[in-house]
Amino acid sequence: MNYSDISWKKPRVIAKALSEAENGGKEMTSLMDQIFPHTGEAHVVGVTGAPGAGKSSLTNTLIRELRKQDLKVGIIAVDPSSPFSGGAILGDRIRMQDHSLDSGVFIRSMASRGSLGGVSVSTREAISILDAAGFDIIILETVGVGQSEIDVVKIADSVLVVLTPNSGDSIQTMKAGIMEIGNIFVINKSDLSGTEKLLREIEVMLDFYYHEQENRPSVVSTSVMSGAGVEELSSKIDDHKKQLKTSGKWDELREQRAREQVMDLLRHEIGKRVEKLISHDNKNNTINSVLEYKISPHRAAEKLIDEIII
Repeated sequence: MNYSDISWKKPRVIAKALSEAENGGKEMTSLMDQIFPHTGEAHVVGVTGAPGAGKSSLTNTLIRELRKQDLKVGIIAVDPSSPFSGGAILGDRIRMQDHSLDSGVFIRSMASRGSLGGVSVSTREAISILDAAGFDIIILETVGVGQSEIDVVKIADSVLVVLTPNSGDSIQTMKAGIMEIGNIFVINKSDLSGTEKLLREIEVMLDFYYHEQENRPSVVSTSVMSGAGVEELSSKIDDHKKQLKTSGKWDELREQRAREQVMDLLRHEIGKRVEKLISHDNKNNTINSVLEYKISPHRAAEKLIDEIII
């Protein structure tokens, strides 16, 4: 299929392209060659937070607000993987079915497939596909948040950290180092008691981490039930985009992500070649030397890399 043709922007064709990205199809390189020159314009917003914080419900409500502004919205919801099929356990229609008939919204659930960073390895390609398809804003909702689940900052322009009152989120936030990656902190379910206490705790922690007001993250209280604060959240997201543009950080982030993506793909390709090299020769001398304690695993790795490069 010729993805450079404008018809590829149809939902059915976009879905096929996303499937190829998720499954690592053979046409992926050809696909990216065609669409990559048309990427870089979409505002990528990462939504992360502890399970049960209401990320999906908040995203669902935020979509409605963004559509009022006539923005095309793409959503990538990274879900836990099924231990049997490897596919996403949760489905996009279950959580965001209100928007299923809206041509200005495209929602896709993707399996984490064991990725500890809260995003799957094919997420970058999926974002590029939606970006090239003309979506103004792409929301990336991660599996959760924890010690290892902060990879979203490597992909998103703006990171929303969703917290809830009376759930110990503030302590978890300090442990995970999330204070350093959030651009906007969202106190969701703000109709519950404990909101003011959590707000004060976040402000105190921000005072500790940020001494300059210029880059200090925003804090917004929202309620999905009443819709309170969602319009303000949308405004804060737009403000952060403008800040990135005026400071030059927008282009800097894209350059940084391009380098990281090349390195990720390089590591992945080298890993595949090493596995192939070892699996085709069960009597691989280098591996046997490690098993016989003749050389260290570190030296073995160097030797195998040399074999591939040569």
